[in-house]
Parts: sequence; structure tokens; C-alpha cells
Amino acid sequence: MPTLAEFTSGANPLARHYTRFRVTERVLLTGHSHQAWPDVALDGQLEAFTDAAEQVDEKWERAEAKAGRVRQGFARLLGDPGGGIALGTSTHELVLRFLSALPLAQRPRLVTSDGEFHTLRRQLDRLGEAGIEVIKVPVRPADTLAERLIAALDPRTAAVLVSSVMFADARIITGLDRVLAACRAAGAELLVDVYHQLNVVPVSLARDGLDDAFVVGGGYKYCQLGEGNCFLRVPRGREHLRPVLTGWFSEFARLSETASGAVPYGEGPARWAGATYDPTSHYRAERVFAFFEREGLTPEFLRLLSRHQIRLLAEGFDALDLDPRLMTRDRALPLEQVGGFLALSTPHAAEISARLRARDVTTDYRGELLRLGPAPYLSDAQLRTALTTLGEVVRDLGPARAG
Repeated sequence: MPTLAEFTSGANPLARHYTRFRVTERVLLTGHSHQAWPDVALDGQLEAFTDAAEQVDEKWERAEAKAGRVRQGFARLLGDPGGGIALGTSTHELVLRFLSALPLAQRPRLVTSDGEFHTLRRQLDRLGEAGIEVIKVPVRPADTLAERLIAALDPRTAAVLVSSVMFADARIITGLDRVLAACRAAGAELLVDVYHQLNVVPVSLARDGLDDAFVVGGGYKYCQLGEGNCFLRVPRGREHLRPVLTGWFSEFARLSETASGAVPYGEGPARWAGATYDPTSHYRAERVFAFFEREGLTPEFLRLLSRHQIRLLAEGFDALDLDPRLMTRDRALPLEQVGGFLALSTPHAAEISARLRARDVTTDYRGELLRLGPAPYLSDAQLRTALTTLGEVVRDLGPARAG
């Protein structure tokens, strides 16, 4: 098993596995958005091509075996080895299937927060335009969000949809077990988006009291799986749900049967299946999941390393003593309540991000938040270099920008 000292006392031992992304030649602080892929990901992509070339249409049996191992990988990260995991190329398509299975004609009300990622935000806004009542509960103050989501429930509510870690500022949301209990009492469903938590803040659905919740997420961020690897975890007892948006893969095992009566659905996760997809993503994901296991990169160790890196960035930023009119951070938010990145407030986020990129420090921003997202392949020395560069860039803006 790896130790924190091995990753923080000098050159990062993991970096040698990421040569294609050149993680030692530049500081990639976009770990919360798009982490580098380990080199084994390319082996998976080449294997997918080889199977397609050799097996042609018979490749799907091998592809399904890869998909099965990807389901196991996500279930393991959720602490839910027996859970039903449906796969999709994006969380959007999976959320749409979830929404299409709800009794919106009888319960035309959805409750969410005003801090959700674009997948939920945009789609729920559009449903609101089409006549669905969408209640957006303010995220702030975050420590009472759960109670305010509960207060927004009524008998017309079909579902509550909320993130466990907010995508804009990495704030960890607590009390979702209480939201689930209130949803069950009201006859509503709870969908928890764990995309910004998975593999950086440990998840255990049983420990967190979320066994009976729908859970959506994916591997583009902290799992390092790349595009096309998303999942919907379906709780037990939902065999009666029939997604209106359904693909022919849901009846794949029944294609030889003559269809009659109601549209048939597959068993388990197949009930939520889509249609033909590019299986290359699953070949890649299977290799990366195996790599994480081989290297001992458990969610618990990754959280330990992430907390060290976040604290280094926060304390290093404070030591820069920058003009708070140019850049500051929310020091009232305890670092243990922060997920996988540090959010810095500045009215010049776009310009600062561009100037940093020109100096081989890659960040991203949302509005007036510059986001520093470390990753397990970065060394402490790289993080300190990034902070030094950040200080120089912000001071170069000059006093005129502080007005």
C-alpha cells in the first residue's frame, strides 16, 4: 500500500505512469475537471481496435465483459458491491432516462439546488419552461441545505435531485440521508449526483444512509477514465419503473421473441440501457480501474493525499498575502468540508487562468472562481511552483485592477 510520505517527500512515484500526458513537464491543476489518464488507458484503446478488427460484429461479447468489469469498478467505489449499475456515455442521457421513468403527469414537481452542474441545471430549466414545476433551493448556507430541500417537498414532488459535492466550489453537502428519508415518506425519489465526489471523497452508500437512493456519476474527473464512462446506480425495488426514453439494448436478450403488448424491458440494469455505443470507453476504463487497484490507489488513500494537497495550496495561497480585492478564498469554509479542489474568488478569473496557462500551469474557472485541482500524480514541488506563478500573475495585474 502506498504511503503519504512516498508521494510528498520528493518526486511523485506515480508520475512515471502518465508519460503521454506529460505530467512532469507542466502543472495540470484541472484535476477536478479532467485528470490525466495513465498510460495503460492507451493499451485499452488499442485493445478495443484490435478486437473490432479481428472479431468484427462478434466483438460485442468481449465488449460486454469489459462493461461488466466497469460496473464492478463503479460499484466498488460506491461501497455497493451488489448494486445495480446502468452504464451510459454521459450523465445527461442517464438522468433523462431517470426523469422519463417518474410519474410527472401525476407529480409534476422537481426539487433541486441552485448550485447544480450544467447537466441538471440546463435540463431542469428546460423542463420548467415546458410546464414542470422546478423548485431551486439556494445552496447557501450549505449546512442547512438538507433541511431546506426537505421543506420544499410536497405531495406533488416526483423527485429531489442534488449533488453530494458542489461543482463550483467543492463544498461537501451533508444530511442527504435525511433528505432520502423525507423523500421516501413523501413518495418521491432522490437522485444524488456524486460526480465531484467519486474517487476523491470516499463514498459508502450504506454508511451514508443512501442505500435507497438513485446515484449518478462518471469517470471523466477523479477516476481518470476519460469520456464515455458514466453510470446510474439503481436502488433495489425499482423493477416497476419503465423509462419512457429507452433504447433497444434494454431488450437485447429478447430480440428473437415476437414483441406483443407492452414494450418489454431487460432485467436489472438493462431496464435502463440505451442503444449502440462506442465500447472503446469501457476498454479504457477497465484498464484504468485495474491500474488503480494494482497501485493501491483506494478512495481512502486518494482522500488522504488530496487533503494534503488542498491544505498545501490553501496555506501557500494565504502566505502569498495577495490584495483581497484581486483574489481571496473563503476561509470560513473548513478544509475538511472541501472536496477535490480549492476555489479562489477573483473578478479576473478568466484572465488569470489564461496567463497561468501561458506559463504551463493549467487551471480552470467558473464565473469569478478560479479553481485549483491537484491530482495524485503531482508533486508538492509542482504545487509550490504553481503558487509562486499564481502570485506573480496576480501581482502583475497591478493596483489599477484592485479598484
